[in-house]
Amino acid sequence: MRERFARELQEACRIAREAGRILLEVYDTDYEVIEKAHDAGPVTVADKRANDHVVAALRTAFPGDGVVAEESPDTSDAARFERCWFVDPLDGTREFIKHNGEFAVHVGLAVGGEATLGVVYRPVGDRLYAGVVGHGCWLEADGTRRELRIGPAHQPLRLLTSRSHRSRKLEAIRRELGIAEVVAMGSVGVKCGALVEGVADLYVHASRVSSRWDSCAPEAVVRAAGGVFTDMAGERYRYDGSELENRRGLVACSEEVLRQVRPVLERVGREAGLL
Repeated sequence: MRERFARELQEACRIAREAGRILLEVYDTDYEVIEKAHDAGPVTVADKRANDHVVAALRTAFPGDGVVAEESPDTSDAARFERCWFVDPLDGTREFIKHNGEFAVHVGLAVGGEATLGVVYRPVGDRLYAGVVGHGCWLEADGTRRELRIGPAHQPLRLLTSRSHRSRKLEAIRRELGIAEVVAMGSVGVKCGALVEGVADLYVHASRVSSRWDSCAPEAVVRAAGGVFTDMAGERYRYDGSELENRRGLVACSEEVLRQVRPVLERVGREAGLL
């Protein structure tokens, strides 16, 4: 089913699990938390150690590919390589610090500027989501592997939101769509994993605060499971280096749900200056 990217998927899963072990080695220790410049959020030694490991492992396994990682200063590979890996070594650092387990390792591959392959690994609970766009998505947990496919939506919709980035914009979207059930989680990858498992029907991040390394792997997982992953105008992001910030928010759901919610998301996004 995934023959074309079989080696890439195998290596990405291995490397993500190794990074997860590095994160867990730090998780229960007394580590320092540093705030990044320009309100870019916290960073820990866990982020940096996992980042270094993933980048080195990918460059060894795929020396002809580019690698862009959150904790690496040089992001020029996104514009210079046809195939480029996007890495978030610890998506959900705030959740890591809060010790609630809702963080993940993201390893995504973009080909020709499009998210193509994704691995999202949640070390706490040992849950690994992986997929290749057009070739299926699966979850590995509790010693078993099962295929995942986004199914029909519930009505009214169930909404996934960030545990650490709630906003009035999101509350306006919830009210206008008549959504009563809201599930709050950390990490883009953790929320997208929950989405493809059927925990909720719609994930919206109504903010400029995310980057391509946050979204590449989750996008590939969602699309591999038959869903869509767009900005708040319903347009897909590019991974060709022209821009690395996701300035127009994030939306993940089924095509059916996107048709239902897009007018509201577009209007709220325009009013908030995101579009």
